[in-house]
Amino acid sequence: MAMSGRRIQRARRQLLVPGWEALHPYKKWQGAHWRLMSFVELGGHDDPRALAMLEQVLNWLGNPARLGTVLIMEGRARRCASQEGNAVLVASTLGHAESVGPLVSKLLEWQWDDGGWNCDRRRSASHSSFHETVWPLRGLLAYHRAIGDPAALHAAQRAAELLLRHRLYRSNRTNRVIANAWLDVHWPPYWHYDVLQGLRAVAEAGHTSRPEAADALAWLRDRERDGRWHTSGGRYWKPPGSTGSGVDVVDWSDAASDVVTAQARAVLAAAS
Repeated sequence: MAMSGRRIQRARRQLLVPGWEALHPYKKWQGAHWRLMSFVELGGHDDPRALAMLEQVLNWLGNPARLGTVLIMEGRARRCASQEGNAVLVASTLGHAESVGPLVSKLLEWQWDDGGWNCDRRRSASHSSFHETVWPLRGLLAYHRAIGDPAALHAAQRAAELLLRHRLYRSNRTNRVIANAWLDVHWPPYWHYDVLQGLRAVAEAGHTSRPEAADALAWLRDRERDGRWHTSGGRYWKPPGSTGSGVDVVDWSDAASDVVTAQARAVLAAAS
């Protein structure tokens, strides 16, 4: 999704500022993994600095020792697949889908029977996590668009069906809202799920016309204020210069509404 505007352009530049090289790529939210996610979501392309970050991320995620140590419990792989899903999305968007084939293979191997993924280590956990499912879903769709892999598309569609069975935010047993935080709009969401991010994934999968998406689309339309959408609820980041954890390299205070407005408009355009 292409984005323009001075605030978006400034944020893209800030995401590429050096400093990530000495950090673990998963350091929240300054590591290369997180910077790249925001960069491609803002329409960033194959800048050499982004490709250097991608190399660091793939060296971490693609380490054979790491990929071979996934816990299998009750027949289910307990893996925080948002990590691999984000990397597949980034690499495929930047034109380097061929570099993430091994990660895609692992995502297919780790997918649960209900269509999603989960890293919950409790033996009783038998339902996929929406947090860990929405990003592999989008990543596999991007990979399919780039490579034409039918297995990736099939896995992504299974994940989309999981979201749709729950109307994107409701229990399919009680119809209750699964988590109130999902009814807020966040930017950046990082690894977190909310209804807007679920709708984006469903739109990319081609399912916004499905009746199961109607409730979430009505929610999204109701959030519009004078043609724009705004973030709400607690934000997951702190501005640069803050202390403690969760400090981003970008102060998103001004750009966040621009981003979520573009995302919401894209979803509604797909729905229409």
